[in-house]
Amino acid sequence: MGIAIDFSGRAGRYTEEEIATVVAAMRNADPLTQGDLQRAFQEKFKTFNGAQHAFACMNGTAALQTAAELCLLNAGDEVVIPSHTFTSSAYPFAGRGAQLVFADIDPHTRVVTAEHVERVLTPRSRVLVVVHLYGFLADMPPIMELARRRGLLVVEDACQAVGTEHSGVKAGNFADFGTFSFHSHKNISTLGEGGMLTVKDARRAELVPMLRHNGHRAYAGERPDYWLPAMGDVDFPELDGRRLQPANYCIGEVECALGSVLLDRVQTINAQKRERALRFIDALADRPELVFHREPGPRHNYHLLAARMEGPASRRDAFIRRMFREFGIKCVVQYYPLNRYPYYRKLGFGEARCPNADDFFDHMISFPFQHSLTDEQLLYMLDCTRKTLDGLRAGKDT
Repeated sequence: MGIAIDFSGRAGRYTEEEIATVVAAMRNADPLTQGDLQRAFQEKFKTFNGAQHAFACMNGTAALQTAAELCLLNAGDEVVIPSHTFTSSAYPFAGRGAQLVFADIDPHTRVVTAEHVERVLTPRSRVLVVVHLYGFLADMPPIMELARRRGLLVVEDACQAVGTEHSGVKAGNFADFGTFSFHSHKNISTLGEGGMLTVKDARRAELVPMLRHNGHRAYAGERPDYWLPAMGDVDFPELDGRRLQPANYCIGEVECALGSVLLDRVQTINAQKRERALRFIDALADRPELVFHREPGPRHNYHLLAARMEGPASRRDAFIRRMFREFGIKCVVQYYPLNRYPYYRKLGFGEARCPNADDFFDHMISFPFQHSLTDEQLLYMLDCTRKTLDGLRAGKDT
């Protein structure tokens, strides 16, 4: 049959107010990038998230690239990253000469813990990247205590976890850097792409505008003729005697205008997705073959709804196959452990002892869970999940 519920590349729909905001920015913004709407978005995000410094950028990867540049990595420095994550969490650091060291994940929460990080630390460890995968905020207090004790810089990859909080602190505010994504898949999206970088250290934060915009800066002091010697100056920003490499990670004013309005709605979206996820999980409590991570509090925004299929890996594949072929529901498998990719193996990062990450990936199922799903679609997916599990119990495995 055809697709009844796709694993959509678009997470949600916009309200009429949000559409009107975009249209107004299209008509009136001048310039169309790096203007007042960007500054307003950054200020609103700082207030929303409790950040000291916030910088809007073109996507979450750009935020990670900028954070990696500000970490001042040397060849041979080790960066600890969970093996179970999206590739953008890792390659910005590998591209700056770092050695990637992969940490395992907790089998229940599917994110790293202080214990898993500590197992792979060495005297060469320099940076720790903590990924709040699936929308769940990792247990940051013990991770930060470990990092401070070992002298590590910490980057929170909160690209999937905007608005989540732990002990009253929002994701991205524990570490030295926080990175966020407003990609099409995320709970809120600034027209397909968008990101935010938060920075704690004022010296590093001062350099971000130059890093984000080709090394451009204003001339110092008054100029008798505003056009001389040129409209603006260009330089390489420096930190602790190191020259940094700028790029163009700017975001448009239209996206910033939309982002400011979406911040008013993100917690409502998070709460609605969390309520739906709990309803779906609880309705399958009598089907122990599927093991979900159930978190009723604000540490989880259920950007994604993932489960582990108990039993052999072939049962997972049989489940996905039947859901798609018989009911038109497109479940997927996500986050191939990075050390298993040929790309990272070619770079010399194929060695890792991450049995939990391997086991979860080999048994995981990610259900369609975009915010735009209707209640009718959710109930249909629930009913089809039950029927598929019952069929597998009866030995129908193809």
